[in-house]
Amino acid sequence: MGPHPAVAAIRLAVRRVLHDILNDHQGFPAQPDGTRPDRTAERPPSPLVLVACSGGADSMALASALAFEAPKLGVRAGGVTVDHGLQPGSDLRADEVVLRLRGLGLDPVESVAVTVGRAGGPEAAARDARYAALDAAAERHGAAAVLLGHTRDDQAETVLLGLARGSGIRSLSGMAAVSGAGGRYRRPFLQLDRQTARKACMVQSLPVWDDPHNADPAYTRSRLRHEGLPALEKALGKGVVEALARTAQLSRDDADALDAWARQAEASVRDAAGLLECAKLYALPPAVRRRILRRAAIEAGAPAGALFARHIEEVDRLITGWRGQGAINLPGKVVAQRQGGRLVIRQG
Repeated sequence: MGPHPAVAAIRLAVRRVLHDILNDHQGFPAQPDGTRPDRTAERPPSPLVLVACSGGADSMALASALAFEAPKLGVRAGGVTVDHGLQPGSDLRADEVVLRLRGLGLDPVESVAVTVGRAGGPEAAARDARYAALDAAAERHGAAAVLLGHTRDDQAETVLLGLARGSGIRSLSGMAAVSGAGGRYRRPFLQLDRQTARKACMVQSLPVWDDPHNADPAYTRSRLRHEGLPALEKALGKGVVEALARTAQLSRDDADALDAWARQAEASVRDAAGLLECAKLYALPPAVRRRILRRAAIEAGAPAGALFARHIEEVDRLITGWRGQGAINLPGKVVAQRQGGRLVIRQG
Protein backbone atom coordinates (compact mmCIF):
# COMPACT_ATOMS: atom_id res chain seq x y z
CA MET A 1 0.00 0.00 0.00
CA GLY A 2 1.40 3.38 -1.00
CA PRO A 3 1.74 6.48 1.17
CA HIS A 4 -1.21 8.67 2.04
CA PRO A 5 -2.14 11.01 -0.87
CA ALA A 6 -1.01 14.07 1.09
CA VAL A 7 2.38 12.49 1.82
CA ALA A 8 2.72 11.38 -1.80
CA ALA A 9 1.95 14.92 -3.01
CA ILE A 10 4.57 16.61 -0.85
CA ARG A 11 7.20 14.00 -1.69
CA LEU A 12 6.56 14.41 -5.41
CA ALA A 13 6.88 18.18 -5.12
CA VAL A 14 10.20 17.86 -3.30
CA ARG A 15 11.47 15.19 -5.70
CA ARG A 16 10.88 17.49 -8.66
CA VAL A 17 12.77 20.34 -7.01
CA LEU A 18 15.68 18.07 -6.08
CA HIS A 19 15.91 16.93 -9.70
CA ASP A 20 16.08 20.59 -10.73
CA ILE A 21 18.84 21.26 -8.19
CA LEU A 22 20.80 18.24 -9.41
CA ASN A 23 20.49 19.44 -13.00
CA ASP A 24 21.75 22.86 -11.97
CA HIS A 25 24.61 21.76 -9.76
CA GLN A 26 25.57 18.21 -10.51
CA GLY A 27 23.95 17.18 -13.76
CA PHE A 28 25.45 17.00 -17.21
CA PRO A 29 23.61 19.74 -19.11
CA ALA A 30 23.55 19.73 -22.86
CA GLN A 31 26.27 21.76 -24.59
CA PRO A 32 25.42 24.52 -27.09
CA ASP A 33 25.72 21.99 -29.93
CA GLY A 34 23.25 19.66 -28.22
CA THR A 35 25.81 17.04 -27.18
CA ARG A 36 26.41 15.97 -23.59
CA PRO A 37 29.73 15.49 -21.83
CA ASP A 38 31.15 12.06 -21.07
CA ARG A 39 29.16 10.69 -18.14
CA THR A 40 32.23 8.80 -16.95
CA ALA A 41 33.85 12.13 -16.13
CA GLU A 42 34.31 12.91 -12.47
CA ARG A 43 31.15 14.32 -10.94
CA PRO A 44 31.16 17.26 -8.57
CA PRO A 45 30.44 16.46 -4.88
CA SER A 46 26.84 15.71 -3.97
CA PRO A 47 25.03 19.01 -3.35
CA LEU A 48 23.77 19.92 0.10
CA VAL A 49 20.17 21.08 0.35
CA LEU A 50 18.94 22.78 3.52
CA VAL A 51 15.34 23.10 4.66
CA ALA A 52 14.30 26.23 6.54
CA CYS A 53 12.08 24.90 9.32
CA SER A 54 10.11 26.80 11.92
CA GLY A 55 8.52 23.67 13.35
CA GLY A 56 5.15 24.54 11.79
CA ALA A 57 3.16 22.12 9.66
CA ASP A 58 4.32 23.46 6.28
CA SER A 59 8.04 23.33 7.04
CA MET A 60 7.86 20.06 8.99
CA ALA A 61 6.10 18.42 6.05
CA LEU A 62 8.82 19.81 3.81
CA ALA A 63 11.58 18.54 6.10
CA SER A 64 10.11 15.04 6.22
CA ALA A 65 9.78 14.89 2.43
CA LEU A 66 13.35 16.13 1.98
CA ALA A 67 14.64 13.51 4.44
CA PHE A 68 12.80 10.80 2.48
CA GLU A 69 13.67 11.86 -1.05
CA ALA A 70 17.23 13.21 -0.75
CA PRO A 71 19.03 9.90 -0.02
CA LYS A 72 17.39 8.25 -3.02
CA LEU A 73 18.87 10.92 -5.28
CA GLY A 74 22.27 11.10 -3.65
CA VAL A 75 21.61 14.56 -2.22
CA ARG A 76 22.83 15.58 1.21
CA ALA A 77 20.06 17.10 3.32
CA GLY A 78 20.27 19.41 6.33
CA GLY A 79 18.13 21.95 8.13
CA VAL A 80 18.16 25.41 9.69
CA THR A 81 15.70 26.91 12.16
CA VAL A 82 15.77 30.62 12.92
CA ASP A 83 15.10 31.86 16.44
CA HIS A 84 13.66 35.37 16.07
CA GLY A 85 13.61 35.89 19.85
CA LEU A 86 10.17 37.48 19.66
CA GLN A 87 8.42 35.18 22.17
CA PRO A 88 9.31 33.78 25.59
CA GLY A 89 10.95 30.38 25.27
CA SER A 90 11.73 30.78 21.57
CA ASP A 91 15.25 29.44 22.14
CA LEU A 92 13.89 26.25 23.72
CA ARG A 93 11.44 25.83 20.84
CA ALA A 94 14.29 26.22 18.34
CA ASP A 95 16.22 23.50 20.19
CA GLU A 96 13.19 21.22 19.90
CA VAL A 97 13.04 21.82 16.14
CA VAL A 98 16.72 20.94 15.86
CA LEU A 99 16.06 17.63 17.64
CA ARG A 100 13.12 16.86 15.36
CA LEU A 101 15.14 17.56 12.23
CA ARG A 102 17.98 15.38 13.45
CA GLY A 103 15.43 12.70 14.28
CA LEU A 104 14.41 12.74 10.61
CA GLY A 105 18.04 12.04 9.68
CA LEU A 106 18.99 15.52 8.48
CA ASP A 107 22.60 16.61 8.88
CA PRO A 108 23.90 19.28 9.33
CA VAL A 109 21.20 20.90 11.45
CA GLU A 110 21.51 24.15 13.37
CA SER A 111 19.56 26.85 15.15
CA VAL A 112 20.43 30.47 14.39
CA ALA A 113 19.41 33.30 16.70
CA VAL A 114 18.74 36.70 15.14
CA THR A 115 17.95 40.19 16.35
CA VAL A 116 14.84 41.61 14.68
CA GLY A 117 14.94 45.35 14.01
CA ARG A 118 12.05 47.71 13.36
CA ALA A 119 12.62 48.89 9.79
CA GLY A 120 9.54 48.41 7.62
CA GLY A 121 7.37 47.11 10.45
CA PRO A 122 7.57 43.91 12.53
CA GLU A 123 6.71 41.46 9.76
CA ALA A 124 9.17 42.91 7.24
CA ALA A 125 11.90 43.24 9.88
CA ALA A 126 11.50 39.60 10.93
CA ARG A 127 11.57 38.49 7.29
CA ASP A 128 14.74 40.48 6.59
CA ALA A 129 16.48 39.03 9.65
CA ARG A 130 15.38 35.51 8.72
CA TYR A 131 16.63 35.67 5.14
CA ALA A 132 19.93 37.19 6.25
CA ALA A 133 20.38 34.25 8.63
CA LEU A 134 19.45 31.71 5.95
CA ASP A 135 21.85 33.32 3.47
CA ALA A 136 24.64 33.13 6.04
CA ALA A 137 23.84 29.49 6.86
CA ALA A 138 23.84 28.54 3.19
CA GLU A 139 27.22 30.20 2.71
CA ARG A 140 28.63 28.65 5.86
CA HIS A 141 27.65 25.12 4.87
CA GLY A 142 28.19 25.53 1.13
CA ALA A 143 24.55 24.64 0.43
CA ALA A 144 23.34 24.46 -3.16
CA ALA A 145 19.81 25.46 -2.17
CA VAL A 146 17.49 26.26 0.72
CA LEU A 147 13.93 24.90 0.60
CA LEU A 148 11.08 27.07 1.90
CA GLY A 149 7.65 25.77 2.89
CA HIS A 150 5.45 28.50 1.37
CA THR A 151 2.17 27.04 0.11
CA ARG A 152 -0.47 28.11 -2.39
CA ASP A 153 -2.34 29.77 0.49
CA ASP A 154 0.73 31.86 1.33
CA GLN A 155 0.94 32.83 -2.33
CA ALA A 156 -2.68 33.97 -2.37
CA GLU A 157 -2.10 36.10 0.73
CA THR A 158 1.00 37.65 -0.84
CA VAL A 159 -0.94 38.60 -3.97
CA LEU A 160 -3.69 40.25 -1.93
CA LEU A 161 -1.15 42.17 0.13
CA GLY A 162 0.48 43.39 -3.08
CA LEU A 163 -2.91 44.42 -4.44
CA ALA A 164 -3.66 46.37 -1.27
CA ARG A 165 -0.36 48.25 -1.55
CA GLY A 166 -1.03 49.20 -5.16
CA SER A 167 2.54 48.25 -5.99
CA GLY A 168 2.05 47.11 -9.57
CA ILE A 169 2.24 43.87 -11.48
CA ARG A 170 5.54 42.71 -9.97
CA SER A 171 3.99 42.80 -6.53
CA LEU A 172 1.00 40.83 -7.80
CA SER A 173 3.33 38.11 -9.06
CA GLY A 174 3.83 36.93 -5.49
CA MET A 175 6.65 34.61 -4.56
CA ALA A 176 8.80 32.94 -7.20
CA ALA A 177 9.34 29.19 -7.17
CA VAL A 178 13.06 29.98 -7.53
CA SER A 179 14.59 33.15 -6.09
CA GLY A 180 17.65 34.56 -4.38
CA ALA A 181 21.25 34.77 -5.51
CA GLY A 182 21.98 31.97 -7.94
CA GLY A 183 18.51 30.49 -7.43
CA ARG A 184 19.31 29.66 -3.81
CA TYR A 185 15.72 29.60 -2.54
CA ARG A 186 13.28 26.97 -3.80
CA ARG A 187 9.59 26.75 -2.93
CA PRO A 188 8.29 23.26 -3.76
CA PHE A 189 4.81 23.74 -2.25
CA LEU A 190 3.49 26.75 -4.20
CA GLN A 191 1.04 24.45 -6.01
CA LEU A 192 -0.08 22.68 -2.81
CA ASP A 193 -2.52 24.01 -0.23
CA ARG A 194 -1.76 24.44 3.45
CA GLN A 195 -4.16 21.67 4.42
CA THR A 196 -2.20 19.11 2.39
CA ALA A 197 0.96 19.87 4.38
CA ARG A 198 -0.91 19.68 7.69
CA LYS A 199 -2.53 16.40 6.70
CA ALA A 200 0.86 14.97 5.74
CA CYS A 201 2.21 15.80 9.20
CA MET A 202 -0.81 14.28 10.90
CA VAL A 203 -0.68 10.93 9.09
CA GLN A 204 3.08 10.68 9.73
CA SER A 205 2.61 11.61 13.42
CA LEU A 206 4.96 14.55 13.02
CA PRO A 207 4.67 17.02 15.91
CA VAL A 208 4.06 20.59 14.74
CA TRP A 209 4.12 23.98 16.41
CA ASP A 210 1.50 26.58 15.64
CA ASP A 211 3.05 30.02 15.92
CA PRO A 212 0.65 32.26 17.92
CA HIS A 213 1.73 35.19 15.72
CA ASN A 214 -0.09 33.48 12.84
CA ALA A 215 -3.36 34.01 14.71
CA ASP A 216 -2.56 37.44 16.18
CA PRO A 217 -4.78 40.14 14.63
CA ALA A 218 -2.02 42.67 15.27
CA TYR A 219 -0.29 41.29 12.17
CA THR A 220 -1.61 42.19 8.73
CA ARG A 221 -1.06 38.75 7.21
CA SER A 222 -2.83 37.12 10.15
CA ARG A 223 -5.91 39.32 9.67
CA LEU A 224 -5.89 38.55 5.98
CA ARG A 225 -5.62 34.80 6.64
CA HIS A 226 -8.36 34.58 9.25
CA GLU A 227 -10.70 37.37 8.17
CA GLY A 228 -9.96 38.63 4.67
CA LEU A 229 -9.68 35.41 2.65
CA PRO A 230 -12.65 33.71 4.38
CA ALA A 231 -14.75 36.81 3.63
CA LEU A 232 -13.70 36.69 -0.03
CA GLU A 233 -14.58 33.00 -0.27
CA LYS A 234 -17.93 33.65 1.35
CA ALA A 235 -18.69 36.43 -1.14
CA LEU A 236 -17.18 34.84 -4.27
CA GLY A 237 -17.31 31.12 -3.56
CA LYS A 238 -14.58 28.53 -3.24
CA GLY A 239 -11.59 28.70 -5.52
CA VAL A 240 -10.38 32.19 -4.59
CA VAL A 241 -7.01 30.89 -3.35
CA GLU A 242 -6.42 28.90 -6.55
CA ALA A 243 -7.43 31.89 -8.69
CA LEU A 244 -5.07 34.20 -6.83
CA ALA A 245 -2.21 31.72 -7.23
CA ARG A 246 -2.90 31.58 -10.98
CA THR A 247 -2.92 35.38 -11.04
CA ALA A 248 0.53 35.33 -9.44
CA GLN A 249 1.95 33.12 -12.17
CA LEU A 250 0.36 35.10 -15.00
CA SER A 251 1.53 38.37 -13.46
CA ARG A 252 5.06 36.99 -13.06
CA ASP A 253 5.19 36.01 -16.74
CA ASP A 254 4.04 39.49 -17.77
CA ALA A 255 6.41 41.25 -15.37
CA ASP A 256 9.37 39.16 -16.56
CA ALA A 257 8.59 40.07 -20.18
CA LEU A 258 8.32 43.79 -19.36
CA ASP A 259 11.55 43.68 -17.35
CA ALA A 260 13.35 42.12 -20.31
CA TRP A 261 11.92 44.77 -22.64
CA ALA A 262 13.08 47.53 -20.29
CA ARG A 263 16.61 46.11 -20.11
CA GLN A 264 16.81 46.02 -23.90
CA ALA A 265 15.35 49.51 -24.31
CA GLU A 266 17.50 51.22 -21.69
CA ALA A 267 20.61 51.57 -23.86
CA SER A 268 18.59 53.25 -26.61
CA VAL A 269 17.36 56.05 -24.34
CA ARG A 270 20.78 57.09 -23.00
CA ASP A 271 23.03 59.63 -24.69
CA ALA A 272 26.77 59.26 -25.28
CA ALA A 273 27.46 60.35 -21.68
CA GLY A 274 25.04 57.75 -20.32
CA LEU A 275 22.33 60.24 -19.31
CA LEU A 276 18.66 59.42 -19.85
CA GLU A 277 17.06 61.40 -22.67
CA CYS A 278 13.58 62.58 -21.76
CA ALA A 279 12.20 62.66 -25.32
CA LYS A 280 13.20 59.06 -25.95
CA LEU A 281 11.83 57.96 -22.58
CA TYR A 282 8.54 59.71 -23.37
CA ALA A 283 8.17 57.61 -26.52
CA LEU A 284 8.27 54.34 -24.57
CA PRO A 285 5.18 52.60 -23.13
CA PRO A 286 4.67 53.72 -19.50
CA ALA A 287 5.26 50.23 -18.07
CA VAL A 288 8.65 50.02 -19.80
CA ARG A 289 9.64 53.61 -19.04
CA ARG A 290 8.89 53.29 -15.33
CA ARG A 291 10.96 50.14 -15.07
CA ILE A 292 13.93 52.00 -16.55
CA LEU A 293 13.39 54.81 -14.05
CA ARG A 294 13.21 52.39 -11.15
CA ARG A 295 16.42 50.63 -12.22
CA ALA A 296 18.17 53.98 -12.56
CA ALA A 297 17.07 55.06 -9.08
CA ILE A 298 18.28 51.81 -7.51
CA GLU A 299 21.61 52.06 -9.34
CA ALA A 300 21.98 55.58 -7.94
CA GLY A 301 21.59 54.24 -4.40
CA ALA A 302 17.86 54.18 -3.63
CA PRO A 303 17.03 51.06 -1.53
CA ALA A 304 14.75 48.80 -3.59
CA GLY A 305 12.59 47.95 -0.56
CA ALA A 306 11.90 51.62 0.17
CA LEU A 307 11.25 52.67 -3.43
CA PHE A 308 7.49 52.63 -3.97
CA ALA A 309 5.26 53.17 -6.99
CA ARG A 310 4.45 56.74 -5.88
CA HIS A 311 8.15 57.63 -6.01
CA ILE A 312 8.50 56.39 -9.57
CA GLU A 313 5.28 58.16 -10.59
CA GLU A 314 6.71 61.47 -9.33
CA VAL A 315 9.90 60.94 -11.34
CA ASP A 316 7.84 59.92 -14.36
CA ARG A 317 6.03 63.27 -14.25
CA LEU A 318 9.37 64.96 -14.91
CA ILE A 319 9.07 63.35 -18.34
CA THR A 320 5.33 63.21 -19.05
CA GLY A 321 4.12 66.30 -17.19
CA TRP A 322 7.08 68.67 -17.31
CA ARG A 323 6.12 72.11 -16.00
CA GLY A 324 9.51 73.27 -14.76
CA GLN A 325 9.10 71.51 -11.40
CA GLY A 326 12.07 71.06 -9.10
CA ALA A 327 14.02 67.98 -8.09
CA ILE A 328 12.32 64.87 -6.69
CA ASN A 329 13.75 63.47 -3.45
CA LEU A 330 13.89 59.67 -3.35
CA PRO A 331 14.81 57.22 -0.56
CA GLY A 332 18.53 56.77 0.07
CA LYS A 333 19.20 60.51 -0.42
CA VAL A 334 18.80 60.08 -4.16
CA VAL A 335 17.63 63.06 -6.21
CA ALA A 336 15.99 63.03 -9.66
CA GLN A 337 15.82 66.21 -11.73
CA ARG A 338 15.40 67.28 -15.32
CA GLN A 339 18.26 69.25 -16.84
CA GLY A 340 18.32 70.36 -20.47
CA GLY A 341 16.22 67.51 -21.80
CA ARG A 342 18.09 64.95 -19.73
CA LEU A 343 16.94 63.14 -16.60
CA VAL A 344 19.68 63.10 -13.96
CA ILE A 345 19.27 60.64 -11.07
CA ARG A 346 22.10 60.73 -8.52
CA GLN A 347 22.98 60.95 -4.86
CA GLY A 348 21.94 64.36 -3.56
